[in-house]
Amino acid sequence: MDPFTQGIVATTASQSVSTREKIVIASIVGFLSGLAPDIDIFIRSSNDPLLFLEFHRQFTHSLFFIPIGGLICSIVFYYLFTKKFNFSFKETYIYSTIGYATHGIIDSFTTYGTQLLWPFTDERFAWNTVSVIDPLFTLPVIIFCLLTLIKKNNKYSFYAITWMLMYQLAGFIQKERAENIIYDYAKLKGHDINEIEAKPSFANIVVWKVIYSDNNNYYVNAIKLGLSHKIYPGEMIKKLDIKKDFKWLEPSSQQAIDVERFRWFSNDYLGIAKHNENIIYDIRFSSIPNEVEGLWGIQLDKNKGKDDHITYVTNRGKSINRFHELIRMITD
Repeated sequence: MDPFTQGIVATTASQSVSTREKIVIASIVGFLSGLAPDIDIFIRSSNDPLLFLEFHRQFTHSLFFIPIGGLICSIVFYYLFTKKFNFSFKETYIYSTIGYATHGIIDSFTTYGTQLLWPFTDERFAWNTVSVIDPLFTLPVIIFCLLTLIKKNNKYSFYAITWMLMYQLAGFIQKERAENIIYDYAKLKGHDINEIEAKPSFANIVVWKVIYSDNNNYYVNAIKLGLSHKIYPGEMIKKLDIKKDFKWLEPSSQQAIDVERFRWFSNDYLGIAKHNENIIYDIRFSSIPNEVEGLWGIQLDKNKGKDDHITYVTNRGKSINRFHELIRMITD
């Protein structure tokens, strides 16, 4: 999720095991430890534009790295400030590890994917129950976190944890509803369904993006879920067929290798942009949930050399300008 939410969730977890006297420092340690796994965003290369995709939410987010990540944080924080407040190294390690542990887990509830079981598998776990930014999830956690600090009573941190669990449960129920309704919708349209997946749209669990596929195409629709539901019919895009769509691409070239790396990251949800036949989009993420134009993708170039990488492209600026269309879907 967004860094601030990660820090607040980690703060709440550390507060829940803290004593009244140490709750302020425990909160600080928890907050900073909850941010620490995202240090992997600095693993980048000016020559390889996909390197950051492979390493973000990888080893620093793994369940098996938690004791190590907690240890690194505790060493830094102990000698920086906790020692001055009469914290033992053991106490610092406990709060650091608890805060650190929340990060990869909460990320896995989002749609981006987290390598929770690295190095034993590179599978990206994404339970698709909450957007990477969702104010309705975060704001109550902030309130309970502040009450814990003001009242010096960690019962409020348990209220926050209860809210987080309830919200994820609500997201799961909404996800199942969305997939079931669109499944019936697809059957009425005479489509054979190979796979179906629902994801919450940006910052809410009311409007969902649902993608289903047959042998050749992906179909993207949006659905608003309240007491009743409303479907916003969307677009269809052909599945990427690298041999047909890029006949000129040498299988042993770096660009071909990069396509497969991007396919792994995108879980094979790939299609060619309508406006540019050389751009491959990750169709899972779009500014408007019933559209296929992705927030990011890769651009190939037949004039590049055999050892040259693809170009990474994004649509984020355009997406911000269309946010009002998503608001209309939510409030309609």
